[in-house]
Amino acid sequence: MALPEIIEIVPLDKPVRAEITVPGSKSITNRALILAALADGEVTLSGALWSEDTQVMTEALQKLGFQIKVEPDPEEFCNRTITVKGLGGKIPIGGTAEKPLELFVGNAGTAARFLAAFVCLGNGVYRLHGVPRMHERPQAALFQALRELGYRVESEKGNDKLPVQIFGGEQSGFPRPARDERGEGQGEGNLLNAPPHPGPLPRFAAERENIRSCQVSIAESSQFASALLLCAKVGGWKVEVIGENAEESPYVAMTSKMIEAFPHHGGNFQIEPDASSGSYFFGAFFMVPDWLGKLQMNETGQVEFVTKESEIALRHNPNTGWQIDEAFPQVFYLALNGTPASRDRNIGDSIMTAIVLGACLGKVQLKFTDLARLRVQETERVGALHDELSKCGAKVEDDRVNHILTISPSKLHGAEIETYNDHRMAMCFSVLGLKIPGIKIKNPACVKKTFPNFFQKLAAPPPKGLGATILDAKSGRKLAHKELFAE
Repeated sequence: MALPEIIEIVPLDKPVRAEITVPGSKSITNRALILAALADGEVTLSGALWSEDTQVMTEALQKLGFQIKVEPDPEEFCNRTITVKGLGGKIPIGGTAEKPLELFVGNAGTAARFLAAFVCLGNGVYRLHGVPRMHERPQAALFQALRELGYRVESEKGNDKLPVQIFGGEQSGFPRPARDERGEGQGEGNLLNAPPHPGPLPRFAAERENIRSCQVSIAESSQFASALLLCAKVGGWKVEVIGENAEESPYVAMTSKMIEAFPHHGGNFQIEPDASSGSYFFGAFFMVPDWLGKLQMNETGQVEFVTKESEIALRHNPNTGWQIDEAFPQVFYLALNGTPASRDRNIGDSIMTAIVLGACLGKVQLKFTDLARLRVQETERVGALHDELSKCGAKVEDDRVNHILTISPSKLHGAEIETYNDHRMAMCFSVLGLKIPGIKIKNPACVKKTFPNFFQKLAAPPPKGLGATILDAKSGRKLAHKELFAE
């Protein structure tokens, strides 16, 4: 049963004690799927997110000829155990110039960027396309880097965006790599200045007499660099990452750490829960009655907020440092006291949670900086946040030159929230509705992109949920648990 077109979140009226399980990280899951396909052996991914973005990636790999088994996860409904038979750099299926192999990427930036680099390792012609918004999102820096490496990349509209046709190795003039009698690449070599690949190269790894090099800017998206680094060892690419904070970009660092830790010759890999998804429930702490705003570390090393009567914690809260949004509780706590929060330096996409809830809770002027990348994601997120918060009565200033949002203390009220088909807009404003009466969310099903059972988590009785009441905004009817899943 589908979610209604518009729902209303009813504010919580009593304290909550809950321990929430959130699905796996989208960023880690889609990186792991690429690495598993490149592995020389079978890799099992435990705790993998199963949502629109990761299904798009899985289906694309299956269309490319990879054997993938997807099984339920016993702990989290929106996770799966995914087993991938890696082929060491070989891509079994490819199209021709006359009939390219079609790969649909939806509005998944990770799928669009990672697959663009990945299919260069194949020997066919591939056409990547997605939803209209994906065709507007930047790709030029990645396409230029792939051309520097010698690959033929043709944007159909001549604007270096999707749809695009990409010509793999032989189609771009590269011969198949030499094999020894065991079918393995005949040389390892010092292939790139990029994260090391433990052990010998996988089968089919390319031997290059002259290692091909490229530069890639991460000014618009760090996914460009991650796409290249994931495939660099197998492709024989030397990748130089340039742009603001290039060496310290948290998502590039995540990619490097994953490459080092991944079982490249087969084995098991555990996907962490998504820290940005966890931000909604850490933020919900401030929405419940009777909060004191005290941070503490529990016996298992998890950060949690504690009040007189309320306690909201995340089960298996990630603490490896791979995800920048792990810092959300501390950064948000400081932001409420006037310390500027940066999208580039402090937290990632969970800054949207901080902005929306900060507009409700802030007692001083709040500043959120380095927001440029938010403008070129699922929607123009900075403008969307400004417009929808303004509807609620917030005093918000959008500095479009310096990409800063400034929020002054104000009293909020209910409004119909346009989500722009953006999952994070829907989830951030839904949490706002736990405190502010009359918050109505249009197109709530867009949360299927990363968190299909988000509304079920809000509504489930404690301790597995927050016990919130969610209504069909048109009829006023309370929605049942099964009606709250985004399909």
